[in-house]
Parts: sequence; structure tokens; C-alpha cells
Amino acid sequence: MAIDEVFSALAEPTRRKIIEALKIEPMAVGALVVQLEISQPTVSKHLKVLREADLVSMTAQGQRRIYSVQCEAIDTLVSWCVEFLPAEESAAELVPVDLDLIQDPQDANALPAAAHQLGRSVGRGLEQVTGRAQEILERFPRFGRRR
Repeated sequence: MAIDEVFSALAEPTRRKIIEALKIEPMAVGALVVQLEISQPTVSKHLKVLREADLVSMTAQGQRRIYSVQCEAIDTLVSWCVEFLPAEESAAELVPVDLDLIQDPQDANALPAAAHQLGRSVGRGLEQVTGRAQEILERFPRFGRRR
């Protein structure tokens, strides 16, 4: 998986909608067509791109093909994006905490808040990087279209 392929695949809003739907639960093409209100050929085309970028996987169940999100590609993308966060927000700065060592229950409640803050920071960074990648990709000519 090349990170360029991942960014290229995620630059398309329809593919991001497919990923968001599959994040909730694995689905067949027909279920995606109904949920997203997109034609079957369009969903299949986007799933092919997502598969080639290793963002989704497909398993056969009889005649049906069930698609699910591949976490490894997302993890690689997030790890790459985290490198661009300011040092105080970087996941590399986090030290694992042993909950048994925490004496004050209020300190234990702060851990989920810190994890939530880190998730929001990573999400913002990913959103910014994805938006910038989309801007760059839009500058390239599309196949079959004359300039």
C-alpha cells in the first residue's frame, strides 16, 4: 500500500462516504447502494479503488461480496499524519499509563478525556491533510477531459 494511493482514494467524497458506512458494519454492495442512494456501478467502481488502496477488503459469502474497512491502511495514514502535529499533541509523546498506579479516581477520569483530545487532534490533522491532498489532486487533469 502506497500512502499516495490512500490519499488519492480518500480524496473522492463518495469513497469517504463508503468508508464511513463500512466503519459501522461490513456490508454488501446492495446494502451500500440502498444506504448511500448511489447506483450499483458507481459503488462497485469506488469499492475497486478502495480495495486497490487496501482501505477495504472483500470476503465472499456465496453469491454476495461483503466489504469491510481495513484498519491497517487507516493506521498507516494516521501515523503519517501524526508526524505533522505539534510536539505537545503528538502521539509519540504519550506514555502508557498503568491504571493500577493511579490512586485518585479523578485522575483516572482524566485519561479518557486526554484520549478524546488526542483523537480530535489527529482527526483535525487528518482532515487538513486530506483536504490539502484533494486540492492538489484537483489540479491534475482528469482522464478523458480536455483542458
